[in-house]
Amino acid sequence: MKKVITIIGSGMMGSALAFPARENGNEVRLVGTHLDKEIIDNCKAHGQHLKFNVPFPEGVKYYYVEDWKEAAKGADFIIGGVSSFGVDWFLEKILSELDPSVPVLSVTKGLINLEDGTLISYPEYWKRELAKKGINREICAIGGPCTSYELVFHDQSEVAFCGKDTATLHMMKEAMQTSYYHISLTNDVEGLESAVALKNGYALAVAMTIGLVNRHHGENAGLHYNSQAAAFYQAVKEMRYLLEMQGASRNCENIGIGDLYVTVYGGRTRKIGILLGEGKSYQEALDILAGVTLESLVVSRRVWAAMVRKAELGKADLSLFPMLRHAAEVLDKGKDAELPWEDFTFDETV
Repeated sequence: MKKVITIIGSGMMGSALAFPARENGNEVRLVGTHLDKEIIDNCKAHGQHLKFNVPFPEGVKYYYVEDWKEAAKGADFIIGGVSSFGVDWFLEKILSELDPSVPVLSVTKGLINLEDGTLISYPEYWKRELAKKGINREICAIGGPCTSYELVFHDQSEVAFCGKDTATLHMMKEAMQTSYYHISLTNDVEGLESAVALKNGYALAVAMTIGLVNRHHGENAGLHYNSQAAAFYQAVKEMRYLLEMQGASRNCENIGIGDLYVTVYGGRTRKIGILLGEGKSYQEALDILAGVTLESLVVSRRVWAAMVRKAELGKADLSLFPMLRHAAEVLDKGKDAELPWEDFTFDETV
């Protein structure tokens, strides 16, 4: 049975999900946030997102944020398409007003560090904040190695939906899965969300190696893979330590590694990592990428702050995270991007 799916947030990933949703025969309503008026203007006029080179499937309906309640009326589920910078907006303006019986599936990636160094996902954050208002809600989420522009291209993509209610997850999968969009299911919300958030911070550091080659050997040196692979290996090692602390399942860990791969080789995090590797300061890189949403920067800082706090409480060993430390110090202390390669080596001899 086909569904009514309302997507709130017409950024790139939220909008990209309109493709499998509509092509699967569902009714799809795309709602812009208060920041998306120009996008919705273009969608209404031309049926196409400003950043996609192909039009939306015929039949997608477009709404301004002022009309979100109308767009949500009768929806079988809502897809939250805001970036990590819109987490509190989505909480106050949408989740606090939405009928608690309507399921929500979030694409927002990130973690929040608590006072004791605990890292929680955005679904858990929303759940806790809504409970303070007397609202009982579980929020599902999407994670996996899938970039918006490749999804729009219909490249084969593997993701996972996570949530506590298994029946809801199966309903969402049936509505969204297509011949090119493949969906695994898990009840491990914190594990999946931790895995796909951590990849952003580590992809930043891996991408620095590309810029470092340009800096040391010239822009025409081409891509070189030894340094990328060495940094990738260290990123995976540190992610595994962190995901073990988060209690993530092995499958969620594997999805995070896949997501690390696609993030290193395409997208916004790659761009800023390369600029930092080339020797640009943090502010210079931000100026060059003005207007680009850089969630990787938030994740790097929050996770490092969490580990520092855990170390103060005797619950973490900072020596296990030299790459995470490096990324945080490049961003916040003006450290050169040259990676601390010797810190990545190990000695297991007896």
